[in-house]
Amino acid sequence: MIDLRSDTITLPTAGMRQAINDAALGDDVYGEDPTVNRLEELAAALTGKEAAMLVPSGTMGNQVSILTHTVPGTEVIMEADSHIYYYEAAAASVFAGIQPRPLEGNRGSIPAGLVEWAIRADDIHLPPTSLICLENTHNRAGGTIVPLEDMEAIAEVAARRDLPVHLDGARIFNASVASGVAVKDYCSSVTSVQFCLSKGLGAPVGSIVAGPKAFIQAARRWRKRLGGGMRQAGIIAAAGIYALENMVERLAEDHENARYLADGLAALRGIDFNPAEVDTNIVIVKPTGMGVQELGAELQKRGVLTVVIEPDRLRFTTNKEADRTAVEKALQVIRDVLR
Repeated sequence: MIDLRSDTITLPTAGMRQAINDAALGDDVYGEDPTVNRLEELAAALTGKEAAMLVPSGTMGNQVSILTHTVPGTEVIMEADSHIYYYEAAAASVFAGIQPRPLEGNRGSIPAGLVEWAIRADDIHLPPTSLICLENTHNRAGGTIVPLEDMEAIAEVAARRDLPVHLDGARIFNASVASGVAVKDYCSSVTSVQFCLSKGLGAPVGSIVAGPKAFIQAARRWRKRLGGGMRQAGIIAAAGIYALENMVERLAEDHENARYLADGLAALRGIDFNPAEVDTNIVIVKPTGMGVQELGAELQKRGVLTVVIEPDRLRFTTNKEADRTAVEKALQVIRDVLR
């Protein structure tokens, strides 16, 4: 099978497996795992933040951040197709007791003026705004890169209104590699950031939350409450260190394969698609020659796995387990099905 469902399909490399095997270990709940401590120091440096914390997943990272920034009964501004709003099972409402305020963005980017308009007035009928959430790259918009200037404009609004900003940067390294903008520069516009080690970077598990030292100290209590306190977590952290030191630049391979796939799909009849909209490793198309469910099922029968994300949209995500040869084969299968 050629699996183009997600970059979470990427497996640990031989070097990463060796790093896991060789990891020095301790009890991380006591702060005594040297490999976890090293990973957190590295992550803080890469994001330009005072401190960082290892969590099991991106969803936990986002939810710990929301819990730390907010109090129940307040409102959080987020993009209407964001991962936090769309794919995290209403966790922010269930755990943090907040009300989401979804705003429609343009290719995942919310205009700063719209964000300012959505910040609630001081009125007893309204929930106070407590947080602004951004996502970069933006998954459901097609792995799009939210421009740094858009983030900076929202940061300026947030600063004037005394509001924190959290970045769901699950794929922020994809944004950095594709744009040439340093991760630290993207993160300078936000109070806190979450990024994933277990997507295109290839670690088997783990994400990072980074931010001010006092924020991370408070976030550790929320991590504990949610069951995220881990013991000899160095076996996870070792993979994360290897990923950050060896796998970041290799994200360009996924981007090149996505571009190849995009150009091939754009040449096909039966596909409504603009290849210029592909920024990183995600390709989303609208089939017109057959129904999207039918196309997805037919591709699976012929050995190509993809994801239906809307009644009319199909998503392909390149990853290290599907090299250029596999992507070429997948494109030929798609041609055959649509012929």
